[in-house]
Amino acid sequence: MGYKGEGRPLGSRETAFTYAVSAAGVVNAISRACREGELSSCGCSRTARPKDLPRDWLWGGCGDNVEYGYRFAKEFVDAKEREKNYAKGSEEQARMLMNLQNNEAGRRAVYKLADVACKCHGVSGSCSLKTCWLQLADFRKVGDLLKEKYDSAAAMRISRKGKLELVNNRFNMPTQEDLVYVDPSPDYCLRNETTGSLGTQGRLCNKTSEGMDGCELMCCGRGYDQFKSVQVERCNCKFHWCCYVKCKQCPKIVDQYVCK
Repeated sequence: MGYKGEGRPLGSRETAFTYAVSAAGVVNAISRACREGELSSCGCSRTARPKDLPRDWLWGGCGDNVEYGYRFAKEFVDAKEREKNYAKGSEEQARMLMNLQNNEAGRRAVYKLADVACKCHGVSGSCSLKTCWLQLADFRKVGDLLKEKYDSAAAMRISRKGKLELVNNRFNMPTQEDLVYVDPSPDYCLRNETTGSLGTQGRLCNKTSEGMDGCELMCCGRGYDQFKSVQVERCNCKFHWCCYVKCKQCPKIVDQYVCK
């Protein structure tokens, strides 16, 4: 995440993403723990039956308790920020408001992606009856959504009135589902112990990719070196009765690339 002067953590968009994912993780863990009976303070979800659910489908399977998970995470995760009393308009207050905004965005991502899951009942899988419940989305989907929010995060600053405002007024104000940041990101191309950047020198890159893992982007224009390496793969696999598969180990020479 990096650090600013006097040891203060940098309020960059990477920090924003970290806070959002952490808050989302708390919602996810608590919601599932409620459903699995691991907590005495909560149980299955009590979400009302969705209006668009077919009338002959049963509602009432033991769902993930996203409502409780959301409330718990809001109280638990935000407590650290709310207990501080920073001067209005200060950098410290800006960072506190930023953290609260990103915590909320993380919680809402889990809440938004939770959806109805159903199980069929009936003779020979006829699915003549369905029981449905609320179920958390795979956490990878939550991460993907927050990554999209990271890419479109809004640059903010603190006003004299102690509120976050857009640096560039041409953009729309962020909603409670969006990420915000107050400091520009450090240069991750070069090693910098102060900001926590390891740099990209010596990193493996993909010559054919145009994405972040591609040599052009990852190597920051410095170029890259090519070398050959030997990788061992399983090959010539045969099934033996009964019951195992036996394979040979085959060496393979591949081209690899590392950033200069």
